[in-house]
Amino acid sequence: MSNSSTYRLWIMRHGEAGPGRPDEQRRLTLQGEREVEKMAEWLAAYVAAEAGSSPRLLASPYRRAQQTATRLGEALSVPVETLPLITPDDAPETVIEWLLTQTDKQLILVSHMPLVGELAAMLVEGHTARGIGFPTAGVAELTAPVWASGCAHLKRFVHPGQLT
Repeated sequence: MSNSSTYRLWIMRHGEAGPGRPDEQRRLTLQGEREVEKMAEWLAAYVAAEAGSSPRLLASPYRRAQQTATRLGEALSVPVETLPLITPDDAPETVIEWLLTQTDKQLILVSHMPLVGELAAMLVEGHTARGIGFPTAGVAELTAPVWASGCAHLKRFVHPGQLT
C-alpha cells in the first residue's frame, strides 16, 4: 500500500444459504458454494496484486459465514477467526468500536445482511438510513485513515455476477 496510515477493510456477505432453523445453522447452497468459490479466487488474486500482504480474516459464528470464510481462508492461505459481534442483528456501531481497537492494516469481515450493508453505509456515509445492498457473496472494499463513522471511502464493490 502506498500510504502506511491507510487502513483497508473488505466486508463480505456470505454466499447464498438455504432455508432452515435455527438461523445460525443454515448452510450454503450449491449456488452459494459456487459464488464463494468465484469470489475467493478473485479476492486471492486481487490481494496478491494490490494489497501486498495478507489480511486478517474474521467471520460471524453462523455456519454459512464460517463456510464462506473457510473457502476464503484457503484461497488466501490465512486462518479464519470467529468474531461473535458480526451476526445479522449486531449493531454497526459495536463493530466500529471494535475496529477502532484493531492495529491490523487489512481486515476481511464475513457476515450477513443487514449488518454488512449498515456497517458499510455507516463507515462511508456516516449513517445507516439506506444501507448498502449486498448480493450474496458481495464484497465491499473500504479504505480509511481511521474506522469512524463517515470516514471511509468505498474503493470497490464486487459480486459474483460480475465475474466470469
